Amino acid sequence: MWSAPQARRAVILVHRWTGVATCVLMALWLFSGIVMLFVGYPRLLPAERLGAMAPLSSATCCVPVEAALRHSPAPKAVQQITLSSVAGLPVYRLKEADGTLRVVDALTGALAAPVDDAAALRSAQAFVAGYAGRVEGRTHDDRWTHSGLLDPHRPLLKVQMHDPARTLLYVSSTTGEVVMDAPQYQRYWNFVGAWLHWVYMFREGSRDPFWSWLVIGLSALGTLSALAGALVGIWRWRFVGRYGSGAKTPYREFHMRWHHLAGLVFGPVLILWIFSGLMSMNPLGVFDPAVRPDVKAYQQGVPGQLQPRIAVREVLALLADAGFDARELDWKVLVGQPYLLARDGAGAARLLLSEGGAWQVRERFTQQQLAAPARLLFAAGIGEMAWLDAYDTYYLRRGEASMYAAAARELPVLRLQFDDPGRTLAYLSSHSGDLVLSVDRAQRLGRWLFNLLHSWDLPWMLRPALARDAVLVGLSLGALALGLTGVVLGWRRLRIFRP
Repeated sequence: MWSAPQARRAVILVHRWTGVATCVLMALWLFSGIVMLFVGYPRLLPAERLGAMAPLSSATCCVPVEAALRHSPAPKAVQQITLSSVAGLPVYRLKEADGTLRVVDALTGALAAPVDDAAALRSAQAFVAGYAGRVEGRTHDDRWTHSGLLDPHRPLLKVQMHDPARTLLYVSSTTGEVVMDAPQYQRYWNFVGAWLHWVYMFREGSRDPFWSWLVIGLSALGTLSALAGALVGIWRWRFVGRYGSGAKTPYREFHMRWHHLAGLVFGPVLILWIFSGLMSMNPLGVFDPAVRPDVKAYQQGVPGQLQPRIAVREVLALLADAGFDARELDWKVLVGQPYLLARDGAGAARLLLSEGGAWQVRERFTQQQLAAPARLLFAAGIGEMAWLDAYDTYYLRRGEASMYAAAARELPVLRLQFDDPGRTLAYLSSHSGDLVLSVDRAQRLGRWLFNLLHSWDLPWMLRPALARDAVLVGLSLGALALGLTGVVLGWRRLRIFRP
């Protein structure tokens, strides 16, 4: 067994040499974290995507959806049917059971031609109207396109637009639609923001085990170093009395002194941020749900099997009469009943529901319409049910810079607490009828250990956005001072070994 002096010596050595190994990385993480508060990783937000689409007009659109389904080898197994537009022209987009995407011209019913450079440029110029562009080739994956949501669209065609923002667009080689936009300012800031923060220079593709374990290992090492440093800092601080210099700290040299003082003040914040960064990687799948909701039982059918008995032109006419400028239609099924979901250029939704033998435009489902189907999501019963008009701890909307900015978080929403072993919370959107979020006990723990500790994202924290940002920037700068003094000390330590 080690004596107390031996144990302390071991902790000091762990902090010293792990600090030498990670001090630069931790300083970079802190600096890039500040940038990420204001500039997020490139992503196409729903409002950006829908706002760039052409309106769907009943005067010109469209052939029956059955004409599009004829191009599927298994039409009754089609999981999603969407009517939208590509390069200003209406198209049906079909998603097969295996994830394959097919695009059908909604004006002619013909299968869309393969996406070439000319088609990609037309799509890009419709997205950023009024400006020329240049196709810069194809990429399967680059520094801005690691998201797994882009996998069905790879390879991607890169189009550099000549607009004032110098926007780089990525066009799907499968569907021809723009699936990612990255203005120049966002790309430049991301070199010292998210791309640097997530160590993406070592990542290949949307699924890269090497990168995942690299981040896990670096985060674990950083957490160990910060914890050891906190212990050393506490041991060296004179809570009673003073050192011979008259100070509470034994260090007189500038960098050592301020490293000690900054560690005592900002060390806890640094420990929590590095540890929560480790938790964001879900190491060893510790936050995986035990049981997932049974969405098939909730829907009891897929759009390829069940479609509303109403012509598309009639749907668009009903929406126009209701003053709704539809940009996209989705075919949906809920407990065996087909319906349509429409969205306009701002992302607002309308439902086309069959009521009393007639089709009606509705803003949302009622609580009663969602409550009965919701019981099918789990075999266990429902313990609690609530109709939420405000965000709660798990269901909330984040700002545009957040990694969750593209997640639809509309209100009101139906929240259900199930009596399954994981005590799963499920949230059903009143605007679409979709299950938009489910979190069991393990996922809720991950939410506390990652999202709260890393982002301070409780609803009451997010509401005063400027105050929250100011506090986070101040704490980050203090922790950055800790990291930078550590860089100086680490460099000096390494110079000892120079010949």
